[in-house]
Amino acid sequence: MEYIKLDLNSLDKEADNLKKKYTSAEPFPHIVIDDFFNEKNLDLLIENFPKTSGEFNSKFDNFAEKKLALNNPSQLSKTTNDFINFLNSYIFINFLQKITSIKETLLPDPYLVGGGLHELRNGGFLNIHADFNIHPKLQLDRRLNLLIYLNKDWNDDNGGQLELWDKDMKKCFKSILPKFNRMVIFSTTSFSNHGNPKKVKCGNSTSRKSLALYYYSNGRPEHEIISENHATIFKKRPNSDDKNPYEFKKIFGKFYVRKRK
Repeated sequence: MEYIKLDLNSLDKEADNLKKKYTSAEPFPHIVIDDFFNEKNLDLLIENFPKTSGEFNSKFDNFAEKKLALNNPSQLSKTTNDFINFLNSYIFINFLQKITSIKETLLPDPYLVGGGLHELRNGGFLNIHADFNIHPKLQLDRRLNLLIYLNKDWNDDNGGQLELWDKDMKKCFKSILPKFNRMVIFSTTSFSNHGNPKKVKCGNSTSRKSLALYYYSNGRPEHEIISENHATIFKKRPNSDDKNPYEFKKIFGKFYVRKRK
């Protein structure tokens, strides 16, 4: 197969082998897979990555996050769109279905809401949060996050580690370095607290780059959500200078809670 290193039979076996590891992971189901994709395809993603801030269609700079994003397919290169189409194909989604053991049929997001190419330059960060759980256009339940990192020669001193926190925000269970050809998959619930609050430290010639895709289903287990459907909920880490999450509700207003229509 062109995009990944495994053939179809090997891909199915890999999903079976990793299923238990995914479903039993703490603090919520997730897995980290290295060297899954052919490097030449990721090199092309980097080559076609936006070079200037003006090429991104979303810019965030507040006390919750500082990052750039591009999720408009008409602004993405053909190479990037082709790669995303593979990640949204039956072959790859079937792999995700098996590895996660999600019973409901997984569906891709053609709108790339919140997804696409993400970049954090020097000083960039994203505070710990639980993601929005209903697609604003499709009204489907958000079930999976897929992150692919594109950062060569990245080390701990560069910051930007993906942190996974427990439901009660008492402990960071895992800190994941966003290094090149590393894929992280995790289940998205009202309690899957994650983010990269440690600010990126790098020169002007580099940045923290990633590709993010999210997958949905029509319906989900009730125990995975809070009493009302919501937009992104930011969380405060203990013993940190993070802003209190109630302050975000005041600042972001209607974007904090979104009810299902």
